[in-house]
Amino acid sequence: MTSLPRASLGRVLEELGTTLLDVVCGDVERADDIGGVVIHDPLDEPELPQNALVMGVGLHDCADIARVVTHLGRRGAAALVVRAPLAPDERLLAAARVSGVAVLSFARGASWTHLAGMLRTLTADSNRYDTDAPTPGRTGSGDLFAVANAIAALLDAPVTIEDRNSRLLAFSSRQEEVDPSRVQTILGRQVPEHYTRILEERGVFQAIYRSDRPVFVDSLPESGDTLQPPELPRAAIAVRAGDEILGTIWVVVPEPLSEERSEALYEASKLVAMHMVWQRADADMERRLRAELLATALESGPGSREAVRRLGLKDEPAVVLALTVVDAATEHRLPARLATERKRLTDAFAMHLSAVHPRATAALIGDVAYGILPLLPQNRQDAEERAAWIATEFLARVGSRLRPLIGVGQFAADSSALARSRSGAERALRVLRSGTAGQQVARLDDVHVEALLLELADLVPCGDIPSGAVARIVAYDEMHQANLVETLRSWLDAFGDVAVASAAMFVHPNTFRYRLRRAAEVGRIDLSDPNARLSAMLQLRLMSIRSAPDI
Repeated sequence: MTSLPRASLGRVLEELGTTLLDVVCGDVERADDIGGVVIHDPLDEPELPQNALVMGVGLHDCADIARVVTHLGRRGAAALVVRAPLAPDERLLAAARVSGVAVLSFARGASWTHLAGMLRTLTADSNRYDTDAPTPGRTGSGDLFAVANAIAALLDAPVTIEDRNSRLLAFSSRQEEVDPSRVQTILGRQVPEHYTRILEERGVFQAIYRSDRPVFVDSLPESGDTLQPPELPRAAIAVRAGDEILGTIWVVVPEPLSEERSEALYEASKLVAMHMVWQRADADMERRLRAELLATALESGPGSREAVRRLGLKDEPAVVLALTVVDAATEHRLPARLATERKRLTDAFAMHLSAVHPRATAALIGDVAYGILPLLPQNRQDAEERAAWIATEFLARVGSRLRPLIGVGQFAADSSALARSRSGAERALRVLRSGTAGQQVARLDDVHVEALLLELADLVPCGDIPSGAVARIVAYDEMHQANLVETLRSWLDAFGDVAVASAAMFVHPNTFRYRLRRAAEVGRIDLSDPNARLSAMLQLRLMSIRSAPDI
């Protein structure tokens, strides 16, 4: 298996340094590549990949940081990122020197979530699942930062590259020379809303999209805040792939570009377009490859062990989760829009699981996203409960209007048991989709009876339910507008307790007894026979399942 090399720590600092990250102490050249990005959690210590870049959220005391640095050094981490400002003391300097772990400071006001996204972009190995050599000339997604720096050097001005929704994709160095809007864009990975609103009102985006050449954008009107420096003018050009607008390039310049520099930015936009198209193609290819490998791993067949290895998993305990979306509104959505939303939800699901465990993986197979979550629990129940809690946390975060549902499979002791865990997750998910559970996350143990009833309904032909005594009672109700079926159902559900059953139907116990005797007479059923009761109960349950709306 071959892949493109990951970004080194030096490369990360080259792209994000001065604006977001600064070196506090330690050797930043020690790690040849970054193996992954992990958030430090003192209460639930995560598993670290080799040469991990660890984000020390909440760490600020030098003594605590020194202790964490020493511990991370024993686990092979490359660097620890903490919030600025940080003045290292002798203990921290010694810990960084002995452990080999560099300590970086992260600019105040910037989001840890956004930093994690940037770091993952820079350190992503987009060819993780490829078995072929990388295409010559093709670069990883993180190299869009290198393109931004190249354009900045060419034009001698700070540069940002944004998508159609004004989300920041990459930026060059020298951003400390710019205005507050650009700083907010870098820190938030999104152009400030008030800035985009003004640009829209002034027709700037329309002008950029209509032209194939750079458009000069004057500085914004005075904000009235004398403490803030004025907004600087910019030159912008659309990034196109044929007739499709992929995004924009923004250059902070004091005046319109010369013809020579305008031509250079135009040519650079073509290079950016190629990178953005490659990124999209690479992302789609990675999704397909991951889906194929995940499907093979979950079959527990001859090729499953190799698929598990190529997914970066080990032959270790894990739980399979199955996610899908259910919403009546989805029936009216365009298929392309629904497919896009499913992809986004799956990507968010994969990121959520990988934040829990670096080897976790997820992929969309059909209309269901499957995830494999490695866990090291005390026992089987502990693993399944933790997986259900993680799934619930994910749904609370995404809050999708598509109403996601997640079935949690049984604990798999090793990769050979993944197929059984997948089957359990699918059975739990089917119950959730039927609407009988009334919840969004379920373990198979939680809905085992409902799952069995659904499977029993599959085995019984539609014409066979109801039959016998129940069929006669149903026919009587339809002819006489009675409710003997409901009376029998309430009595069975109450385990023969007339007081409870009559209260559930809001009738007097004597009235209920009369209706129950009438149901027995009409159906010619012996309610003292356990087999007759079981048959009636099963048929009534299956009738309820089949009459429920198909969600």
